[in-house]
Amino acid sequence: MEIEIEAKFLNGDVNALRSALQKNGATLVHEERMMRRKNFDHTDNRLEKIGGWIRARDEGDKTTLAYKQLVDRTIEGTKEISVVVDDFDKICDLLLAIGMDNKSYQETKRERWDLNSVEVTIDTWPWIPTFVELEGKSEKELQDVAKKLGLDWAKATHGSVETAYQACYNVSEEEVDSWETITFVPVPDWLEIKRK
Repeated sequence: MEIEIEAKFLNGDVNALRSALQKNGATLVHEERMMRRKNFDHTDNRLEKIGGWIRARDEGDKTTLAYKQLVDRTIEGTKEISVVVDDFDKICDLLLAIGMDNKSYQETKRERWDLNSVEVTIDTWPWIPTFVELEGKSEKELQDVAKKLGLDWAKATHGSVETAYQACYNVSEEEVDSWETITFVPVPDWLEIKRK
């Protein structure tokens, strides 16, 4: 499996970031577009018990199937192996047919830029402020790009999206993982009462 080397920066100024990307010669790979994903596990949650899950993701121009595993919340704490498949609905049906359970459905919006071989994404998830994620081949690459973009490396977070939800709400990782749907609807009352 490959190790994901990535960092998230929460609560940033997206317009200032876009200006910094343009100023530094970044390439816009695609404008913001909707993505949808379904996460799967065995009925006995054996993947969850080791920090893993299967993800099918419709990325707009392609569909990917991945096994992801969160080892820890460090810059190199997530492992992933991913393949491109040709049909989101069919791969989800296949996973159900072999006995996997669909644990959650999530919608996001993503805009992608490339700068000095680092993937810079502007991610919008329901119910939280838009954030920035950098992904590259080394921590040094990420630090260099963060500096160019005016992002404070000391405020970088790592791991899955739970940390972004925890910055806004009094929720645990386990609670976020248990949500069956995260979609672009108004903040549910049960979550609103947990807002920080």
